[in-house]
Amino acid sequence: MQLNHYNTHFKKRQFPITLVCDHVTNAPNIGSLFRIADAFGVEKIILCGQNITLGRKMAKTSRATEKVVPYEILEDTAAVVEGLKNDNYQIISIEITQKSQPIHHYKFSAEKPIAFVIGDENFGVSEAVLNASNDVIHIDMFGQNSSMNVVQATNIALYEATKQLL
Repeated sequence: MQLNHYNTHFKKRQFPITLVCDHVTNAPNIGSLFRIADAFGVEKIILCGQNITLGRKMAKTSRATEKVVPYEILEDTAAVVEGLKNDNYQIISIEITQKSQPIHHYKFSAEKPIAFVIGDENFGVSEAVLNASNDVIHIDMFGQNSSMNVVQATNIALYEATKQLL
């Protein structure tokens, strides 16, 4: 018998993880980020950028999880990252760079809360934020494309981090 929302026995848990969205503006992507943040027990989402609105398209994808996942909308990603660093967060950007580490080799630490920085759908995480990050991780790609959708990449990172932190 397939289980549903009413008969699953997953234990609710929250992890010391914050998602920092560096100019992620696509409404369905934002809605999906709320949904996976709820699924993986993320503490908070911080949406950074200008003109970010949580409208009907976002709500359709989020399935009301924006009502249960705490969030903020702020303009300056670099200032948010600096503030989180001052609050003793590990700043881990998800981006492919010359110095990024493959996620499957990365050891997530439970010593400090984690702030995952995820980037704009077209341009990724800004150079200033990459430079301010403690670590940059990437997901190895085996096809012709060198990147994947921001939501899918975040799913993989949250799965790997929560698996290690259990």
